[in-house]
Amino acid sequence: MGSAVKKTISLPPDLSKELEEIAQEEGKTVSAVIQEALRLAKRERLKSKFLDTQQYWTRKAKEKGILTERDLQKYLAK
Repeated sequence: MGSAVKKTISLPPDLSKELEEIAQEEGKTVSAVIQEALRLAKRERLKSKFLDTQQYWTRKAKEKGILTERDLQKYLAK
């Protein structure tokens, strides 16, 4: 990571203590724990968006009577 941007954050005392404990238990810096948490949060957001998109298109397919791959192939061949 060639460069870093410094940020100041505020945490309630209980989260601050938990953050310090996690960092110590995992042998990481506080920054590394926060970075990992942010990456995980981003992954979860992307997963949620993907599932929402998948549900949307599944609903649309069902509306068209597309329930199997064979149905999809027939629909696309039209």
